[in-house]
Amino acid sequence: MSAVRVTVLLPLPFDHPFDYALPDGMALCAGDLVSVPLGKRMVVGAVWDDAPHTTLADGASVRLKEVAAKLDAPALPDDLRQFIDWVAHYTMAPRGAVLALALKANLLAPVGLTRGSRRAAVAQPNPDFPGPVLSAAQAQEAARLQALVQARDFSVTLLEGVTGSGKTEVYLEAVATALRGGRQALLLLPEIALSAQFTARLAARFGAAPAVWHSALSPAQRRATWRGVAGGQGVAGGRISLVLGARSALFLPFADLGVVIVDEEHEAAYKQEDGVIYHARDMAVVRARLAGCAAILASATPSLESSVNAAQGRYRHGVLAGRHGGAAAPMIETVDLRLAPPERGRFLSPVVIEAMTAALAGGAQAMLFLNRRGYAPLMLCRRCGHRVSCPNCTAWLVAHRARDRLLCHHCGHTIQVPTQCPSCKAAESLVPIGPGVERIAEEVQAVLPQARQLLMTSDAIGSAAQAQAAVGAIEAGSVDVVIGTQMMAKGWHFPNLTLVGVVDADLGLAGGDLRAAERSAQLLHQVAGRVGRAEQPGRALLQTYQPDHPVMQALASGDLAGFRTAEADLRRPGHWPPFGRLAALIVTADEAEAVTAACRALAMQAPMQAGLVVLGPAPAPFAMLRGRHRWRFLLKAERRVPVQAVLRDWLARVPLPRSVRIIIDIDPISFL
Repeated sequence: MSAVRVTVLLPLPFDHPFDYALPDGMALCAGDLVSVPLGKRMVVGAVWDDAPHTTLADGASVRLKEVAAKLDAPALPDDLRQFIDWVAHYTMAPRGAVLALALKANLLAPVGLTRGSRRAAVAQPNPDFPGPVLSAAQAQEAARLQALVQARDFSVTLLEGVTGSGKTEVYLEAVATALRGGRQALLLLPEIALSAQFTARLAARFGAAPAVWHSALSPAQRRATWRGVAGGQGVAGGRISLVLGARSALFLPFADLGVVIVDEEHEAAYKQEDGVIYHARDMAVVRARLAGCAAILASATPSLESSVNAAQGRYRHGVLAGRHGGAAAPMIETVDLRLAPPERGRFLSPVVIEAMTAALAGGAQAMLFLNRRGYAPLMLCRRCGHRVSCPNCTAWLVAHRARDRLLCHHCGHTIQVPTQCPSCKAAESLVPIGPGVERIAEEVQAVLPQARQLLMTSDAIGSAAQAQAAVGAIEAGSVDVVIGTQMMAKGWHFPNLTLVGVVDADLGLAGGDLRAAERSAQLLHQVAGRVGRAEQPGRALLQTYQPDHPVMQALASGDLAGFRTAEADLRRPGHWPPFGRLAALIVTADEAEAVTAACRALAMQAPMQAGLVVLGPAPAPFAMLRGRHRWRFLLKAERRVPVQAVLRDWLARVPLPRSVRIIIDIDPISFL
């Protein structure tokens, strides 16, 4: 007697599918979701082979466990399974770990049987709902994008436009074309906090809100969205056609994807740094290729990677050069802190204070930007110089006066502010050093006591609902001064905001990150772009000790294209990205000796070939993180070198103890 074998991939950190026997009378196809035994428990998995049924001889089938059940849930589409395989191969993550991004058991319960999940049918977006009147430049670019969507073939467009140029309205015409053709659209955002304002914009454009996908959703909402995207089986309102989501939305089981849009494509927030390490912008392009649809990467400050791809013809390049509706670009000025320093113990230059006072007197709103959470980044003993550090990380504890706590922003370790120095025991000797946004808020209260303030940071705004409330307060004119971190740099539209002051424009220029200058230019330009988006002109003041730095000069002159060209010229000779490839190997263990021994063994077997350089090993800048010691290797290769194959061969030649963990980061953007 013979049996039939089926291969099942499990959403667990295994790189290969498992073989199971198919029970008599059960028919399965690739992508079907099943329940199977694993050890003493039952787990959910997906049938993985395109031709899953293989006849087995009697003896071979005895050892196989049977599939327990076929689940009443939509099968994973072919292009999603191909995408999972591709991501796993590229990132060198186990295929099962990548599958876990797309498939969790709690998504599969029937929607109608879950408490709180019975909802009325949701209105479907209407692609023919009256939209805004586009300018001639917008209409021309929208027509090109619509043609690409109608072609139902893979393409990538870099949509570059100055802040306030109306890029969103242009790419929404491409969304409308996809919906009109019966296909689905995915719009990715770098921050969950932006989803509230974008949801309102999409509802106004299409007469119905999109489905939203991010980590803050309830289990019932996630189940309904997952099934609706897959085809609407068992979901009120039928198939979901428009999804607004964070990076994990790439792994939804779209039935017929027509366009993928990555808004603010330059944002580092698209890089997933834990678990499966991937860049959502790059994976969005792959998702579109496998689905056979158009991809649109939108930004006012494109990444150098995307700019080079456009210059070399791999991406189409669309440009919107002017702000929509006649709004003028903001005037960006540097404030030389050597010439106009703040008062002693303060952090705002008199130039910025004077400009804020004038803006508020004229009935406008102002924003202060500092990319540093909390009250102060460091607590220092004024007697012995001791710096209060995290016991689990190579990092100082950050003072949060609102909580009266010192907090590690990496592992979450929290303590009360000590009443004496932990080192010399001097009483009341700890003083805060440097500013965080809470300290800036304190200073604003002192110099402008009548101003109504709002903090926009991840500490104060942790959900889309809180973001919506904050946006409502700003739009209603209930706020005079907004004080925020990089959350404020991304996509917000506040018509009455006319002034932004950057407290420390030099903050991102320090360190050895090869992208430090590029990121600073992008961030500061985006921050400046929040002002002057309506009738009133905008002004951005950058407090700096380096007004002659190329980043400051590019921002003040408005020549970001020239800055990108100069950056490319610096990187090209050394084969640095995007003209070469990087891969990071992070070696971690609980014991320092285990890490150094593992690094020594790896270094002895390091690959040596043309076009490849291995840098390190060296202690990571965060030599300890969450209690684990960390060392790093960095592979720098010419583009022709197959980095993944080199790494697989290298690691296969070096047996390491179970106590040592290797983290692989292909195309790293963080070097900490």
